[in-house]
Amino acid sequence: METSRVPAAVDALLEILRAAPALGDVLIVDGPPSTNLTEQRRIYVGWQPNGGASVALTQSFNAAGARTRDENFTISCYAESRSGDKDMALHRGGVFEIVAAVEIALRATDAAPEAPTLNGTVLWAHLTAGDLIQDTDNGSLAGLSFSVTCRARI
Repeated sequence: METSRVPAAVDALLEILRAAPALGDVLIVDGPPSTNLTEQRRIYVGWQPNGGASVALTQSFNAAGARTRDENFTISCYAESRSGDKDMALHRGGVFEIVAAVEIALRATDAAPEAPTLNGTVLWAHLTAGDLIQDTDNGSLAGLSFSVTCRARI
């Protein structure tokens, strides 16, 4: 008996993002970054800089009788566009382009009717929050911490 849909949902989110044509030039990372930062466009699933939990979740009984539970959770994510130049506007626009592609990948389409359910792992999932980070210490960097919020029945 499963006690959470979190592992399956995170795996499905990674699968959907890696298959999204608009994210073909973006490195999709499972968890925190490694020390290799050569890729200029990245998405981290299950990690945010200075963040706390990779996934925050709550559960409660669905109805009397305690046979099923509802699970609500938020997957922490972070997108980044960077280079050695000082063109902040380019990277700010670039990181919002990356996150827009994530949001579109989570929408239902004729080709991907299960996208908002993370391929059937949850009842629904959608992008719900974001925080822009900008830095010019080593070139320019624009990052966007964002959340994918999900609801599941277990």
